[in-house]
Amino acid sequence: MGNATDSLALPFDDPACGTFGEFVRHFEWQDAKTAVGAIRVPTADGSVCVETFTNEFWTARQRAAHSLHEISYRACFKPQLPRFFIDRLTRPGDIVYDPFLGRGTTLIEAALMGRCAWGCDVNPLSRILAEPRLDPPTLTEVEEAIQGIDFGNADEPPEELLVFYHPETLRQVSALRRHLLARQAEGTLTRAERWVRMVAVNRLTGHSSGFFSVYTLPPNQAVSVRSQVRINERLKQAPPYRDVSAILLQKTSSLLRDCTPVGRARLRDLASHSRIVVGPASATCELERDAVALAVTSPPFLDVVDYKTDNWLRCWFCGIDASSVGMTICKQLDGWKRFVTEVLQEVRRVLRPGGHVAFEVGEVKAGAIRLEETVIPAGMAAGLSPELVLVNAQRFTKTAHCWGVANNRKGTNTNRIVLFRKPH
Repeated sequence: MGNATDSLALPFDDPACGTFGEFVRHFEWQDAKTAVGAIRVPTADGSVCVETFTNEFWTARQRAAHSLHEISYRACFKPQLPRFFIDRLTRPGDIVYDPFLGRGTTLIEAALMGRCAWGCDVNPLSRILAEPRLDPPTLTEVEEAIQGIDFGNADEPPEELLVFYHPETLRQVSALRRHLLARQAEGTLTRAERWVRMVAVNRLTGHSSGFFSVYTLPPNQAVSVRSQVRINERLKQAPPYRDVSAILLQKTSSLLRDCTPVGRARLRDLASHSRIVVGPASATCELERDAVALAVTSPPFLDVVDYKTDNWLRCWFCGIDASSVGMTICKQLDGWKRFVTEVLQEVRRVLRPGGHVAFEVGEVKAGAIRLEETVIPAGMAAGLSPELVLVNAQRFTKTAHCWGVANNRKGTNTNRIVLFRKPH
């Protein structure tokens, strides 16, 4: 029936197309039929039964992601996830929203598909990472911006950072930081300079010669100075010299390789309609009510990821006080449920009648905690109607059951998404 590369002209909320549930029920990928089941979840008024659908609905093999997505951020989902829902539940020109935008995967994919991109995140780094890629400059513009930077004009950098960088590299990083912060303070950051800042943030530390640093952890998190000292001692390494300008241009070229003149012009037109709010997802008064066609998001999962600690070096480079960023890290399920309910209440406000929320909850504690069972009553308390639970299970087998597909066991890797709808 359906296949992994289907792209429909009309969304599934149109009577001519049938329902989204009917589509996933009959979906097949490489002869694997969708496993259909149901779960019953306790609610404030009793319980509710929600259908579950499990299959390999998307993988990296089914559709290569655009090069603009190729920056790292902790705990981000693949672009194929938002594309699956954007393609089937919205039309070009609709507004797609992510209240926990992270690196901006949903926003970038929405814009590439001709939708208006809205996002929110309490971490100002998210805007720094996402906004430049919604309106990418040309390589020539970036080259000119880099040529305008005086890499000899550096502030005195923290000496402790020499565990990551060669002295000359650290001088260049510090000069780049000084230039960008000065331009930001003046309010004169150009589009190309915002791009340079975004690329630099993504190249600060990593595990190859394509980063400014000596070998360290992958670039989606920065280890502490003390931890890097231990890494250097264990590997008997010293930070080598890296050419900051060359790395910036190399990464820019890679990120822009899929950008055509037509595609760039379309992104620029859509960028004028994009909205990014820095603040809590439960309080987005800047966003109009009844405007969003689809929200696709993944919230912080209990205390699994410490975004503040992971991003301390990025915050330093961007002049952000990491201690002032009000990240929500819930250690108990009840607190997490209250947090999610408040966010979904605000998402419902900005969602148009009949609009959808695809809420990805992944797996916690090796599947011992299934957050779907918490999210469904939270969404209902917020005034949303649960439509279905979709489980994207890679290497799915016909003998697997839709409830209890184990992550990192039996060769599977899953995304678990609760799909809500705002009543008319």
